[in-house]
Formats: sequence, C-alpha cells, structure tokens
Amino acid sequence: MTTRVPRSHRVGYPPLICILGSTASGKTSNAIRLAQSIDGEIVSVDSRQVYRQMSIGTAKPTKTEQATVRHHLIDCTDVDQPFSVADFQRLADLAIQDIRQRGHSVLLVGGSGLYFRVLVDGLFRGPSADPEVREQLRREAEKHGNQHLHRQLEVVDAKTAAKVHPNDLVRVVRALEVYQLSGQPMSAFQQTWQNPARYPFQAYAIEMDRQILYQRIEARVDQMIAQGWIDEVRALLAAGYSRSAPAMRSFGYKQLIDYLDQEADLDFTVQQIKQQTRRYAKRQLTWFRREPRIKWVSRDQLLSGESIHLYPHSCKSSN
Repeated sequence: MTTRVPRSHRVGYPPLICILGSTASGKTSNAIRLAQSIDGEIVSVDSRQVYRQMSIGTAKPTKTEQATVRHHLIDCTDVDQPFSVADFQRLADLAIQDIRQRGHSVLLVGGSGLYFRVLVDGLFRGPSADPEVREQLRREAEKHGNQHLHRQLEVVDAKTAAKVHPNDLVRVVRALEVYQLSGQPMSAFQQTWQNPARYPFQAYAIEMDRQILYQRIEARVDQMIAQGWIDEVRALLAAGYSRSAPAMRSFGYKQLIDYLDQEADLDFTVQQIKQQTRRYAKRQLTWFRREPRIKWVSRDQLLSGESIHLYPHSCKSSN
C-alpha cells in the first residue's frame, strides 16, 4: 500500500533532482559538485550503502565527500538487520522533509531503480508479508541454495527473475511470497503500478560509452581491493555476522567470503567480482532505460548545472 506524502511537503517546493545510473558511472562525484552549485543535500538511493559495516565494497561516499555535502540514508542499519523498501521510503520521506524545511534543494543519487521507484511512485499494491511463508522459503534456501529458489522464481515469474540476482535473497523470497499468497507473479502487480507521483521530480542518468564504463568498473574493483575490501569482509566475519545475511550474499562480498574460506584464489575472485559488477551495471542500465521519465545526459551537461533545466517534463506516473 502506498504511503502518501502530505500535500504540505509536496506543494511549494522545487522538484526533486534525481541523478541516477549504473555503478561506477560517476554519480557521487558529479552529484556532489552539482549539489554545491545549487545548495543541495544528497539522499542516497542505494540498497547497500544503508549498512554501517559496509563501506569499501559499496563505494560509499568518503568522509571527506560527506563533509563537503551532507548525505542522508547512509549508515542506517546493521548488516544483520532487515531493511525493506518500505523502510527506505519512510526514512527518505523524513530526510526530504528535513532538507526542505532547512531551505536546501534535494538530490536523489544512486543506482537502485527499485528504491527510486518506491520513493517517487510508492509501493505497489500486493499481499502483505507472511512471516511463515518467508521463513519456509529461507529454510529452503539454506538447505538447497539460493539458486534453487531463483529457479523456482524463473518458473512462476520469469520477468522478475530476469531482473533479480539469485543471491538477492530478500527480493527472490518476496517475489515467491507474492506468488504463493496471491497466485499472481510480482511482475503482474508492478505492471498495474498506477499511483500518482508522490513528489514532482526531474530525473537524469549519466550517459557513458559501455566500454569506458566497464574499464571504470574494473579499475574501481582493483582500487577497492587495494583500499582494504578484503579486511572489511574479514572484520564482518570476525564480528559474527552470518554468511547467509542478505547483505553478505551481495555481489563482491559473497565472492570475498568464498576467498577467505579458501574456496577460490584471489586472482579468480577479483575476476569474478568484476564480471558480476559488469552484469549488475548492465541490469541497472536496462532498468533505467525502460523508465521514460529519466533523461540521459553527459557528465559535462550534468556538471554545468544547465542540464536540470534542459528537459522539463511531466512528473505524473507513466505506467
């Protein structure tokens, strides 16, 4: 069920400016410079930067970057705690209200298409969570593996399965839960996502040559390893966080856990992370290109500040 934003928090304010796109496309650095030019603050639209203990592997803005421009929705919860899209929506609404009341512009910045959609359009109408169904599915994943559940999802909802990685256990379980409770695939509910827009907004994604993007991804993974990503994962395990926690099964972290368990050598592990990150970037690009309300701009257009005025458009929900 969609949570409506009070009219007083929507009317009389400039639209949200959304800087979206794939991993390693330069969203953070470019958004920081844009925020400085328009007196803005950033609300992170990233499904992994919410975890306090994950910094290097999530490409979290550095302490210097966060001191330069205030960021919100970073370091919200611990790795072993559940964090849903509804949690994100609630916290983002509060952050937007706070930023506006202090007289600043709001920039949504990140690569999670689902988080962006939930914030601007609301939660799709589907069955409520059923703890027993979820627990049964999680036990099934522990016994047979995440891929086993993903194969089930491919059978009942191929569209959702194509968009969700097998190791994204939270979303796989939710999609199977929706099907079991309603008899309809989640993709069918999402096709009827007809909520009016919760906020007026202007959304932009950074256009980049695919080969250049892949080169940036590979360089970033190498940089993360050099910065101590392996030690970050080692510290998570030493602190007692479960290997099966959804955040720990995300790309990069899963591969490094396997490496630390001596199931793979480092060179192979790094190559696997690069491959998984490229695939993730491709899925992000596919998602954003399907969203007609997003306008694609070059980094130069974005940094000029003029790009946010180039494409005025209606902010009504288009699906």
